This record gives sequence, C-alpha cells and structure tokens, in this order.
Amino acid sequence: MIELTADRAGTAPARQNLFVATILVGSFLLFLIQPMAARFALPVVGGAPNVWNSAMLVFQLLLLGGYLYSHAIARQRMRRQVVLHLALLVAAALTLPIALAELPPAAPGWEALWVPGLFLLSIGPVFFMLSSQASLMQRWFAASLDAGDPYVLYGASNLGSFGGLIAYPLLFEPTMPLAVQSLLWSAGFVALIAMVALAGWSRWNAGTDFQEYVSPDDREREAPAVTPRLLALWIALAAVPSGLMLSTTTLLTTDVMAAPMLWVIPLGLYLLSYTVAFSEEGTLAEHLSTIAPITLLFVGALALSPAGQASMEIALAMAVLLFLVAVALHKRLFDLRPDPRHLTLFYLMTATGGALGGIFSALIAPVVFDWIYEHAILLITAAMLLRPIELPFVSAFWRRGGWLPVAAGALLLALAAWLAYELSLAAVYGLNARVAGFIGLIAVIGIIVGSQRWLYVAVLSLLMLGHLGWSTIQSSIDGQRARSYFGAYHIENSADGELRYLTHGTTLHGQQFIDPDRATDPTSYYGTTSGVGIAMRHAAPDARVGVVGLGVGTLACYRKPDQRWTFFEIDRQVVAFSEAGAFTFLSDCTPDARIVIGDARIALDDQPADSFDLLAIDAFSSDAIPVHLLTQEAFAIYGDALATDGLLLVHVSNRYLDLAPMVAALARRGGWHGAMRMDTDDLGPGMTPSLWIALTRDNESHNRLIEDSEAEWSQLPPPSEQAWTDDNASILPLIRW
Repeated sequence: MIELTADRAGTAPARQNLFVATILVGSFLLFLIQPMAARFALPVVGGAPNVWNSAMLVFQLLLLGGYLYSHAIARQRMRRQVVLHLALLVAAALTLPIALAELPPAAPGWEALWVPGLFLLSIGPVFFMLSSQASLMQRWFAASLDAGDPYVLYGASNLGSFGGLIAYPLLFEPTMPLAVQSLLWSAGFVALIAMVALAGWSRWNAGTDFQEYVSPDDREREAPAVTPRLLALWIALAAVPSGLMLSTTTLLTTDVMAAPMLWVIPLGLYLLSYTVAFSEEGTLAEHLSTIAPITLLFVGALALSPAGQASMEIALAMAVLLFLVAVALHKRLFDLRPDPRHLTLFYLMTATGGALGGIFSALIAPVVFDWIYEHAILLITAAMLLRPIELPFVSAFWRRGGWLPVAAGALLLALAAWLAYELSLAAVYGLNARVAGFIGLIAVIGIIVGSQRWLYVAVLSLLMLGHLGWSTIQSSIDGQRARSYFGAYHIENSADGELRYLTHGTTLHGQQFIDPDRATDPTSYYGTTSGVGIAMRHAAPDARVGVVGLGVGTLACYRKPDQRWTFFEIDRQVVAFSEAGAFTFLSDCTPDARIVIGDARIALDDQPADSFDLLAIDAFSSDAIPVHLLTQEAFAIYGDALATDGLLLVHVSNRYLDLAPMVAALARRGGWHGAMRMDTDDLGPGMTPSLWIALTRDNESHNRLIEDSEAEWSQLPPPSEQAWTDDNASILPLIRW
C-alpha cells in the first residue's frame, strides 16, 4: 500500500515500487501507441516497410524531444518540476482520444516527409510527454538519499515498452476496433497522470542538488568524467543499435523473409537488449557481450548477400545478431554511465544517438544507397565499438610489440583475403557445406585477431565481400539496382539469358522474354491460363480496364485495340523501369495508357462512378499485401468504380498469408459473386503459379466468365469469421504458421 506522505528533506524511504510502476505504465503506453498509430494510418499510407521506418523515426525524434525536455526542467526546484510536468500532461490529454490528423494526400516523391508529418500531427503531444517519463521519473526517484542506483529503472522502462509492443498485435488489434483501442489507451493515459501525481507527492520536499549525494552502488564504481569524447561515445553506442534495428527490419521484410509482422521482432529485441544491459546484476549481459563479436563474424558474413536466400534460419540468425550486438553496445553504454547528477544528460545523449541512427537508416540510406548497404555499414561500425575478443595467450601475443605481431597480422590478413576470394567463387552456387567451411575458416581468423580492432574489422569486411558482397556491389555499379521509399529493386537476367527479372527483395514483380519475338508474351503470374489472363481474354473489345500495381507491365499486352487502360502505381521508380526501356510491355502494347501515381485506394476513390468494366488488384510489397486494400471500405470503393456488371480480379498469391478466406468474407459482406482460379499445372517457361479470385455483383456476368472459360474455376473457400474493416483488421488468423 502506497503511503501518501511526502519525503522530508529526502530522508524517507524511497518508494521504488511506485516509480517502477509509473515507469512501466508510461513505457507500456508509449510503445502501445506506436503500432496503434500505424494501424490508424494504414488506409492512407499503405503497408510498405519504410512506412514503419518513417514512423519509428518520428517516434525517436519525439523521444529525443522528451529527453531534452526532462533534462531542461531537471534543475528546477522539485515542486516546480512536479507542477509543470503535471500541467503539460493534462494539456496533452486534451488532444485525446487518438485520431488521425487530416492532411491532403502526399505528392509523389514526398512520402518520406509526409508520413512523418502525419504521425507528428496525430500523436505528437501525448507521445512527447510519454517520451520524457522514463528519464524524469528516474530523476525524481534519485532525489531521495535512500534511492540507490536510478539507472536500473531503465530496464523496467524497456520491459514495459516490450510489453506494449507485444500486447498490440496479440491482444488489442485482434479483439478490439480502433475506437475501443483509442478509448482504452486514453484511460491508461489518465491513470498515468494520477500515478505521476503520486510520484511527485512522494518527492514534494526533496531537493535537486546531487553534488553531495552518491548512491551506495555508485560508491563501488568510479563514474567516468563527462567529457566531449565520452558524450560522442554515448551517442555512438546508442546510434548503432538504433540504426541496426531499422536496417534489420528492412532487410528481413524485403530481402530475407517477407513474413507479416516481422517488424515487431527487431524492435522487441532492441527493447529487450536495454532491459538486459541496464541490469544491476549484469552477468547475463557480460556473457552475451563476449559472444557478440564472435557471432558477428559468422552471421555478419550474410549482410551483403543479395536476395534469393530466404529462409527461417537466416531470419532467426539476423534477429539473434541484432540482439547480441545491441546488448553488447548497450552494456558498454551502461558501464559508462555518469553519476546521477548527469542522469538526464546521459539519457539526452542516448536519445540523440537513437534519433541519429534512425535518421541514417530511415531517411539518408534510402536516398543515398540503391540497396540495403546501411545494414553492412552499421555492422562494421558495431565491430569498431564492441569489446575486443580476449583469448588467453593469443591476446598477450598481439600486445607484446615488435615486428613479429605485425608480420603475423599481415600474414593472417592475406590468408583471409585468399579465403574470401575462394568463398566468392563458391558462394554463387548457394549456401552449401563448402561455403560454410570457408566462412568458418575466415571467422576463426577473425577470432584469433579479435583483440586487434582494425584487424578484426578488416576480416569481417572480407567475409561480407566474399559471401556475394562483391556481386551485390557490382550490380549497383552496373545500374541493375534501384531504391525508392517503397523498396529496393533489382533487375537481372536469368542464367540462360532468356528472361529479364524485376525483384523486390525475394518477391518477383515480373519478368519478360529478352527475345523480341516473345517480348509481348504474358509471363509469371499473368499467363493465359491464369485467372487474370482468362478474364482479360474474355473482356469486351471496348472495355475500360484498370490495373492496381504496375510491376513490369505484363498485363498491358492483353489490351485489345479499342480498350482504354489505366494503371495505378504507388512507386514512381517502378514506372521508371518501363519508361527507361528495361521492360517494354507498356511501350509495346499500351503506349497511350494512363498511369496514375499514388496510393490506388485514394486514387480510385477520386474516380467517377462506373469508370471501369474490369479492375485488377495486384498490389504487392515484398509479399506483404497492404491491408488497407482488402477491407470492406476498400471493396466499396472498387464497387463504385466498376460498372454494374464489372469484374473485379484480386491476386492473392502469397507465401505467408492465406488471403482467399478473407476475400470470400469481403465478397459475402459486399454481395459479390466469386470464383477462384489456381493456375499451377503444366506451366511453361517464364510462368509462375498464381491464385486469382474473380468477383462480380452481377450473377450473369459471373456465370458467363465461368461457363465460357476453357479452364477450371473453383468455389471460394469458407469465409473468415470476420471481414476486415479499416477499424478492425488482424492478419494473425490468416498466417500460414
């Protein structure tokens, strides 16, 4: 039971449980609002991986602002701090409940600034105040002479953050509409204000002068002097894990395994790393810090590997590496913490580093690099900051001085370079035992030289280059790669030279025969026996056709002379591939087609009613179909844009989600008649298995498509229990576990 008595001159026992609970609740709300705000914004921003990175950047900048605010008021008298903080919390509460700010749609090419602006205006005030909670409550906690080390409460902060992050996809999103989520969150914010008031009352008479106070824990260690060099090191140790968390998210969701909800894993591990590292006991963090540089050698070898090696094992290894490196760097950060007088400055520098890491990965890298090179750069930077690998006798040899260690280092580096060259020759055939053997040998060299930082970094770099890293760089030099806000693309020819591919991570966006005589032949998911191919061939000669998702433009060559075609594409870079002649379906078959740049749902909503006779929905982003294109509201927009007897084609081929039951539920809800075409048998060169669903509100049109078709159509599967809406949608029931 909390005793509502103010501390007298800071001598009463510290109410640690109250402060732990306040920090936990604040951090829980802080990381619950992040995916909630992204869910609110989904209908207008879509589901591309960089949308989440943009959101994370805003959150990190607001976190920096919150830490700056707590640092600014920390030198005020305690009573003034309490009154000011409570007043600002109440002012922020006046912006509740959570709602999306109304902004005009983003102009093409300005998404990287528009998306952060949307989040800033929507949740900025409450997020800003929550961002200050952890450091300010620790500062208030330390104002008592009996408090002890306030830094260990940072672990509680990140534990609460992790809880909020996990609670949203597992509990809130599947069971509650957005309106209920918003009201519950708002109630939690009001409860937090009451807890802060209690915490403030418990320190009402406390002082703020830490000059003469040293906690019992701090007496046992010598806190480092706060110098410009130490400030820079704090920033670096916080920036690298932050940037690495975002680069790992991008890598996993676009280039290793485009599974849904994968972005939750890197952020959750990043938060847990703080909990482990900022531990008073610290034994686990010490062990993990020892393992981190060794793991970095083995797993970091994959950092520059191009797409096409998707597997659960690689995804798991990347996640483990992020956690170990983050723990090791955050442990160094914890060991370098100052005495409590500089607590708010320490957290301000930590937040600055987090924001800088986010700016690098979310804003700078997508503009500067044409592939996810930031991941390798951050891993190499981490190698420079990790504690050295200390081996008995070996480390002593490197420190003995003289010409012998220099010669040995040069010899080992030359051996590593030769093995990396052999690795580059073997790696083109995939990850096999021979490749693993070369990686192991080079990694052993890295362990041997691990106490010599620059030798260690050089060996790690050779590992990255040897395992397909140079081929990735060569593709960029040859102009085969491109990157936009919505993803990293790669153009390459097949081994036999017959086909040219466009891939986004591990997802095939389309392919075209290089032979001019076959350049207009349908390929990949759009063959003549696919659902969309059949529908296109049966379309009226003067049909009005709309296609959501351009890809390489394969569908264009189904066009009949009097048909009018419109393509909706969110990424200008995808259009640029066709305009530059990398793929010629558009120029060969529909040179006069209208191309609308922007989110298809918003663009279709602006179309006049009865604009299309056939509308194909084929919007992919590394296998993650944007949820906002598969809701009741979206299907209502499609219905308005279609003629009464119009045909809606939905492409639901997906490795990780079984989308057909959801489309069936939407069809039942909207009064659509539907059939499904799975095209998997007797596929020729350049063809890919596909699953298309055809929907129409006119029963005669539906029967005509099925009866006139020479291919077999099947009934829709049993519908999902609940059809997605903008207000309530969860992918959990549709995941192919």
